[in-house]
Amino acid sequence: MILAAEFARCADQYADSPALPGPDSSIDYRALHERSLRAAQWLSGTRAVDDRPRIALAARNSTTWVTAYLGILHAGAVPFLVDASASDSELERICEDCSLDLILHDRDTPGDVIPALPGLTATHRHVAERRHLLHPGTEVCRFTSGTTGKPNCLEFSGRAVRAAAENWAAGTAMTADDRILCCAGLSNGLAFNTSLLSSFLVGAQLLLSHGLPTSGRIRRLASETRPTRLVAFPALYDSFVRTGAGRTDFASVRVAISSGAPLRADTKKRFTELTGVPMGNYYGVAEAGPLTYSTVTSAQSLGRPLPGVDIQTRGAIDQDGAVHVRSASMATRYLNAPGLLESRIDDGGHYSTGDRGRLEAGELVLTGRSNRMINVGGRKVDPVEVSNIISTVPGVEQAVILEVPDQHGEPAVAAVLVLGEGFDVSEVRLRMRDNLAAHKVPTLIRVVETIPTTVIGKPVFHELRRLFDADSS
Repeated sequence: MILAAEFARCADQYADSPALPGPDSSIDYRALHERSLRAAQWLSGTRAVDDRPRIALAARNSTTWVTAYLGILHAGAVPFLVDASASDSELERICEDCSLDLILHDRDTPGDVIPALPGLTATHRHVAERRHLLHPGTEVCRFTSGTTGKPNCLEFSGRAVRAAAENWAAGTAMTADDRILCCAGLSNGLAFNTSLLSSFLVGAQLLLSHGLPTSGRIRRLASETRPTRLVAFPALYDSFVRTGAGRTDFASVRVAISSGAPLRADTKKRFTELTGVPMGNYYGVAEAGPLTYSTVTSAQSLGRPLPGVDIQTRGAIDQDGAVHVRSASMATRYLNAPGLLESRIDDGGHYSTGDRGRLEAGELVLTGRSNRMINVGGRKVDPVEVSNIISTVPGVEQAVILEVPDQHGEPAVAAVLVLGEGFDVSEVRLRMRDNLAAHKVPTLIRVVETIPTTVIGKPVFHELRRLFDADSS
């Protein structure tokens, strides 16, 4: 398999160089490879219907996470990378929908202890007949919210994953001298594409943020580990600016990389003024990988296409158009939604992103979205999925999920509910938390007697948004 061979080559080439350093411990490339092979021996015994076990990895960033990921690849299995914040019920739905064989997690639930993977627990699944067959070339699966009301499982070939890493490393001039401090979960596209294989390809060092990436914690970690690159979502940079991050904390950082959500122009400017660190905007979509990057663009621009990327904006001349992209790092398909991804790719191989924008002197400027996906701190939330889950909560008769600005003007998940007689909204909130990942739980809720609808029964969103105006709370 391509990825297992690629990581083995990196381990041989950079054997004694630090791969995953940290303030408390450090591991070099050779030791990481040896640990992953020991993990592979244990994982190779996973029961499966076919010869490629499907293994979910749902845990927080750690050296063990990386070891497990590599071990799954070396065992000839397929890793399914799940957001660590997914609730137990969400993880269960993913397992059922994708017919997974084993879950590796760091949750307080029963399972087998794996000596080669300290801190992770293995929970075996009942092996059943596959509902959806994996593509023969698939080596990694990741998840993204979509328009189907459930997380879409993206299948990636080893060639596509390697291309994403190679093109990112080349397009951003990453070298063996780099130390990348990654503040995003490794299952997320921001971290997966910019900080995992790409770091290893050039022999760089990958520094992982453990626990909640608060402004103060990351500042201390940056001061201790002296990274050259900082990778984080815009919300963390907003927090740095609000708390007045200084030059001392980020003295070693040569560039701060942001993606996953629009970066405020004032945040970009103010962060550089406070720290002296230039910011690089990175635009990518889960289905196509990293697409643009630049540190010398205007506040609105997301930069020029990376190697292997073609971007088109389709619409009237001199007007914003629909953004279509083609890359060497495209996903093959959605495992659990057959035909859906293929329907969004035209005859020329371009994927319709759902974004709108324009190209100015070859640089991409985004101006909006053509769908109602909610972007919460870089994580996409599907209103259909959240509405479907909340509608199953006892007492909820109707639920409409929408995006409204929070007190800082950032996108927030909001819910308008119709409750049955005798049901209290506080009880409903608790049930939501049991069934949804934290970032999907509505932070703003309004209870109404009836949902305003059009003559054909669709919710009237402009009326619903008025419920969240400051003077109506």
